[in-house]
Parts: sequence; C-alpha cells; structure tokens
Amino acid sequence: MSDLTVDNVAEVLKDDSMVKVAGIDVDGMLRGKLMKKTKFLSIVSEGFGFCSVIFGWDQHDRTYYKELTISNKENGYRDLLAIPDLSSFRRIPWENNVPFFLISFLDPDTREPVCACPRGLLKTAAAKVEAAGYRAMAGAEYEFYQFRAPGDHPTPERTASHTAAFLQNNAVDSLPHLTEGMFGYSITRPLHNQDYYYGIFDACEQFRCDIEGWHTESGPGVFEAALQFGEAKEMADKAGLFKYVVKAYGIKHGITPCFMAKPRQGLPGNSGHMHMSLVTADGKNAFIRDTPDPNPPYPDVAHLSDLGRHFLAGLLVGLPDIMPLFAPTINSYKRLVENFWAPVTVSWGLEHRAASIRLITPPTASPKATRFEIRVPGADANPHFVLAAIMALGWRGIEKKLEIPTPPLSKGEDMGGASDKGVRLAKSLKEAVVTFMRPDSIAREVFGDAFVEHFGGTREHEVRLWEEAVTDWEVRRYIETV
Repeated sequence: MSDLTVDNVAEVLKDDSMVKVAGIDVDGMLRGKLMKKTKFLSIVSEGFGFCSVIFGWDQHDRTYYKELTISNKENGYRDLLAIPDLSSFRRIPWENNVPFFLISFLDPDTREPVCACPRGLLKTAAAKVEAAGYRAMAGAEYEFYQFRAPGDHPTPERTASHTAAFLQNNAVDSLPHLTEGMFGYSITRPLHNQDYYYGIFDACEQFRCDIEGWHTESGPGVFEAALQFGEAKEMADKAGLFKYVVKAYGIKHGITPCFMAKPRQGLPGNSGHMHMSLVTADGKNAFIRDTPDPNPPYPDVAHLSDLGRHFLAGLLVGLPDIMPLFAPTINSYKRLVENFWAPVTVSWGLEHRAASIRLITPPTASPKATRFEIRVPGADANPHFVLAAIMALGWRGIEKKLEIPTPPLSKGEDMGGASDKGVRLAKSLKEAVVTFMRPDSIAREVFGDAFVEHFGGTREHEVRLWEEAVTDWEVRRYIETV
C-alpha cells in the first residue's frame, strides 16, 4: 500500500492490536520486534530507538573480535534511530495478517543513514541514478536447497533451530534432502510437498514479493524462484522478504531451507543472480540502441547503447574490488570454482551463462528486455548490498565514460583457462577482503571509507573464526595418519 501516510495509518490499522517491524543487518538478516499498536503509532513519524548491537555482532550474535564504529563498548552499544517505511506496509498471511513494516536505521546525531544500513546504502546509490533522470530496474533469482528437519517429532514443529542442534552432534551429510536425485524443471516433483510448494507461491503474492517463475532446479531438494521484475530499491526488499517467506513456511512444514552458496560438495551451488537495467523518465530502456551499431567494438554489443557500454565497463572494472558484497561468506567461494556453471573471472558475453555478466539484448531478447544479468552473487549475499554495488559500479562507468576492458568470452571457451582474458576473481573471502579494503579500492571511492571499514571488519571477523576452526575434514584426514 504505497499511499499509506502518517495521517491515515491509524485508520488503516484501526482493527489491529499489534504491529511487527524489522530492519536488515549486514548479513541480510531481518532483525525486528512485535509492538503494541499504540506504541507504533506514537513513533511512526519520528522513529524509535533500536539497539545498535545488530551492527556489532555476527549472524550468531557473537560480538566482532575487533571493535567497529557503529556499535561497541565505548559507545555503550547505544540506540540507533529506527524509522518505519510506510510504503513497505504488508500483512503477514501466515501470522494472522499482523501488519508488517520495514525500518531503516539513522544515526541519532546526524539523522543520516547509518553507513552499514543496507537500505540506506542502496538508497544512496540509487540517488545518483535518479538525479540524472533514470530509474534502476531489477530482477532477482534465487536457488536454494531444502532439507527435512531431523527428529522423531510427531508434529511439523521440527524447526531450523532443531536442525542446528542436530548438526552439533551429527554429520552434515546425515541431513536428509527434501527430495533425492537430480530433476530440474520437474512438474511432478513439487507434488511430493505440494502444500509447501504452492503455499510459498501464494504467500509471496499476498506478501508483495511476487514470484514470477517457480520450479525445481538440478539438485536434490533444490528449488529456484525468479521474483517479479521491478524498481531496484523495492526488489532488494522483496528479495530479503522472499527468504523470510520461505523460512517461515519451512518452519510450518518441518523443512529447513538452505541459502548457503555451496551446501554440498560435488553438487551445484546456490546462485543469487541479479538482473538490472536503467529506464528513462518516460519508461524507455536506456541500454538499447535505436538502430544496431554497424561498427561495434565487439559484435556482442551491437545493440547496446553507449550508456549501456559504459555501465558494463564500470561493472567489469570494479568487480574484483567489491567481491565481499557478492560473495560474503567463507562458503561463498566454494561455489565460485571452475566447471560448475559459476563465474570465476572478470568476464562477459552476449547470452553467455558461464560469464560473470550475461548481456541480454536483441536479437535474442526484445529491445525493452535489454539488461545485464550479474551471475557472480550467491544466494547467501545481501540483496541490498548486491544491487547497491551493481548500481554504484555501473554509474561510475557512465560518469567516467569507461571503456570495456576485456573482450567477450567466446562461446565454448574454457572459462578460467589460458584463453580467458579476464582477471581471476578472488578465490577466498580473505583474499577478497584485502582487495576490498585496500587504500585505493574502488569500493572506497563509491561507498566511502566508513562503510568499507565497517563491512570489511565484519568479514575479517568471519575469516578469523574460520582460521581458528578445526573442521571434521581435518580430523578425519589426519587423526590417524600423522
């Protein structure tokens, strides 16, 4: 309901007694609370205090080993200012239609977006595009595995929390898949879990994060969803809320959805591909040429406008420097390996699904559908950060009139091999963070030092935990032989 205002919100909520609100942390996780309606109405215009610790701890509420500026002991883990976004109003159909609002986080002193607030970062990135008279349009695709929550419980109350507890004392491989075997695009497999499958589709429509296409993907218990194309800032919200829907329905059905980039060795990973285009004020796609270029620098860009070429160049030039935003976890880099339909180099090509950036233009697409598909991000990435990075890098290319730095990846070319001219992307989170945080990083140029230092610090924390961990693989391999 985009026309909800401070003046009419009380009337819209007149039959409600409570409201749920949630903001987004750096890992893309929703952090929120349930409020009495009278409390919500009292803070709806000026905002309310929300503990900054959600920017001071990791996915498991463990404070970062290095104090970061937003939330720390020195500032007492003070409150941030949380502002409800009335345009984000929804009702949660699986929770008795309780009203729901997303919130954004502001610095209480300056009332500017907190540097690491995902919604704030995306809004700032979009502002440059919008100031020039364009709108960024986006689409999101997510693949994810699903496992049956283990246990002997007679009811569906076998939750993700139970799965986590189970894995404390059991091998990961003992977790059963929702369905077995490889059967992508099956029209019969979803019947095994029909209420869950159709329930998610219907709930997404009711919750305003509509699914455009929904099918099984190749992998045991793997689904893929393409969300309905729309304005980029709204798409980021919808992508995050889509995961919320899936996890909520998983709880109700004793299923654990898994958005890790690579849950299983030897099987395909989970991608989080993002599509983007720019449109003019009158709705025309800004990436298409009115007539094909008779002398393009590469045949692949014959139909791509000069603006689109600069945008592509910005993406390619900046890609190595923002990798932690596209691949934010230790596990992310297990997906980005050769020979698994995942990109590993700075590469692009017309309708090339092995490249980092797939160019979609005529003659294989209609002019109005011209866009870029950025194929590096995994399903584990924060969609607000991903779209902010795409927009910021692409716009930098337009501002600087950058030229495409590498030829397109030829069809059938060995990606990552000797004939691939693209720079190899980082092979680990540690390597990616070093590049991201270096003094002359493009990430610092487009996002500022405050964000790079904070987000980079959170990733350094992740790397440190990994380096200190003793894995099952190590014990199994060395316990007897060394």
